[in-house]
Formats: sequence, C-alpha cells, structure tokens
Amino acid sequence: MRHEYQDRVSFEIARRIASELPQRPEWMEMARANLKRWSTANSDAPSLLTCYTEWASLLDKPVPSICAVLTAQTDEGQRLRQTSPFAGALSPQDVWEIKRRLRHEEVSA
Repeated sequence: MRHEYQDRVSFEIARRIASELPQRPEWMEMARANLKRWSTANSDAPSLLTCYTEWASLLDKPVPSICAVLTAQTDEGQRLRQTSPFAGALSPQDVWEIKRRLRHEEVSA
C-alpha cells in the first residue's frame, strides 16, 4: 500500500503543477536548473542521467504537452513523475496538504 500511496502523492503533485504551469513560466526555468544541478550531482548514475535527458527534451515542448506528460495515467507517466524536475514548484505547505489529504483518504477507505 505504501508504494501506491507514493504514486498517488506524485500524481496529485503533478496534477497541481500541471494546472498552474501555464501561468507560471518561471517554473520552466526552475525545472531546467534542477535538471542541470541534478545532472552534475549524479554524473556517475547513467540511469538518472538518461531520465534527466528525457525530461530536458520534454521541457522543449509546448506547455500543454508537458502538462499531459505530468498527468499521464500510464506506466510512462508514473515513471517520469519519479524524476520530475518540478521539485520546489509547490510550497512545502502545499505538498504537506496533499499528503495529509491523501493519507486521510487512505485511512478512511
């Protein structure tokens, strides 16, 4: 159940980012900066570098395409959300609110 919860959290965060991304162009630069920083920090991890390169290519697409990738309910969408470069886009309070709400839904189910 724990992995399912993490997937739900990642999806909800991605959904929230996708809903705000068209009005927040600065998030695109933040995502590019994250990828650059992570690529340097993880230069000895080929699998991560592959993910970062994939995201860098995705960030060159129009915002609606990026939003579609962020919210794709597919294995590929789930895989890409695991290395989303939009870390830091939402405030810690927003992230904790999402986690609390989903944890409450999980307990109530």
